[in-house]
Amino acid sequence: MNTPDTESPRPGVAILRTALRRNVGAMIAGTVLMGLYQAAETAFPIALGLIVEHTMQTRSLGSLGVSIGSLAVIITTVSLSWRFGMRVLQKANTTEAHRWRVQVAACGLQPVARDVDLKSGEILTIATEDADQTADIIEVVPLLISSLVAVAVAAVALGLADLRLGLLVIVGTVAILSVLAVMSKRIGASTQEQQARVARAGAKVADLIVGLRPLHGFGGNHAAFGSYRRVSADAERQAITVARVNGVYAGTALALNAVLAAAVSLTAGWLAFEGRITIGELVMAVGLAQFIMEPLKMFSEMPKYVMIARASAERMALVLTAPPVTEPGAERPRPGGDLEVDDLRHGTLRGVRFTLPAGEFVAIAAYQPRAAADLAAVLAVNVAPHTYEGAVRVGGRGIADLSIEAVREHLLVNPYDGEIFAGTLRTNIDPSGSGRSIEAAVEASMLTDVVALHREGLDYAIRDRGANLSGGQRQRLSLARALAADTDVLVLHDPTTAVDAVTEQLIARNVAKLRKGRTTLVLTSSPALLDAADRVLVLDEGVITAEDTHRNLLAGDEAYCRAVAR
Repeated sequence: MNTPDTESPRPGVAILRTALRRNVGAMIAGTVLMGLYQAAETAFPIALGLIVEHTMQTRSLGSLGVSIGSLAVIITTVSLSWRFGMRVLQKANTTEAHRWRVQVAACGLQPVARDVDLKSGEILTIATEDADQTADIIEVVPLLISSLVAVAVAAVALGLADLRLGLLVIVGTVAILSVLAVMSKRIGASTQEQQARVARAGAKVADLIVGLRPLHGFGGNHAAFGSYRRVSADAERQAITVARVNGVYAGTALALNAVLAAAVSLTAGWLAFEGRITIGELVMAVGLAQFIMEPLKMFSEMPKYVMIARASAERMALVLTAPPVTEPGAERPRPGGDLEVDDLRHGTLRGVRFTLPAGEFVAIAAYQPRAAADLAAVLAVNVAPHTYEGAVRVGGRGIADLSIEAVREHLLVNPYDGEIFAGTLRTNIDPSGSGRSIEAAVEASMLTDVVALHREGLDYAIRDRGANLSGGQRQRLSLARALAADTDVLVLHDPTTAVDAVTEQLIARNVAKLRKGRTTLVLTSSPALLDAADRVLVLDEGVITAEDTHRNLLAGDEAYCRAVAR
């Protein structure tokens, strides 16, 4: 019985093959130019040997002129072939790295989450460092072939002078590559582990940045920093291990190359002393022995880069080949915008039932914050439908039967910790640049003070994660984005926890006014939003226990009064 590895290639190998296949033209052109460069480099000491052999013996000015002209042609060929060869290869390398970055990012941005056990910081490392190192294979193969051309030309030239010199170069090259091929496997494994640890450290620091404010609030920052220090120390130790392995590899390669060059020079000197080769051939042999160290060094480094590229490709495969959490359907909801939750059981939810007719503004007061988070996750399709019991229907259709595009078009769930992106206020509110009117959303979310505060207005520059905004400003900006989307059904999860009471009152009235005639569900404990809703559902211990207006519940339900009154 065959194992899966023998039935199909490993995902990392498949990624490398794809990269090579997409760049065949550029690699052929680069290989030809770099091969020409290496051949011209090799021709230089050969030409010097011929000059000594012929020109200096005849002492002819004409022969000297031809020799100088030949050297000029060789030098020009070296310069131009290197310049244009590397230009072709680096352009292909950069383009291929960009393709993989976009592909990894697209996986992270797909509406359906993928079943991959990686944090956002780890995926960021894969989309940057691993994509770059995978694309390096585009340069590695042509440089490997061109280095082989140089070694082959040198071996042939030395073999024509004396067969023993040519055989020495061939046997020495094979021996060097055999030793280094074994060492390169250790480098690949160590590099893969280092990239994983660096990615974990990146994910940890990303989590710290997001949660730094609340950590300071309850004094957990020191414990969090200690946790990051341990993860970072692991990455540091592995980086030192990789550097040590790379150092041993480079030192071994340099030593073996030097031994081969010395062996060629000494053998050539002995053969010249014995009168078996001429002085010109000796000059050529010594020159080639010195020159051959550079292509041998490049040649010997290629296995290392191949292993690094493969390790990076394997890490990219973790994201690219991960299956989706759920398989969406193909149906679309009927027009109107009604929402129905029928006997939903997931996490802390123990049979939640409610219906939102089209155009109604409903608030849910969840006594346990975890229950609100579980409900929001189900409505946002962040939880696969087959992992929970019950049903969620949008426009009369089960959410599992709808295409993700249809769900996103008709239902938007805005999380309490909505991401803020580097750009401007305008691009954060209208990321797609659809040109929809955003003024009403800005006014409803009370973001007008932020716009008025800066002379650039909506074009005010925002740093990554909204670093130059306060917590309340970030929350209002996220709310403005949700309101500007103007979907049939809008679900807001704690949209005003970071704003003051006065602003919260104004936001509640504005949202109710702006969303009039559109279905809106707010998961909140805010009295202002609860009061603005047409009706309030009480979610306690995973079930809906009460339903009425906010004021009636305040008057007749003591538990509700204690939970929401401020």
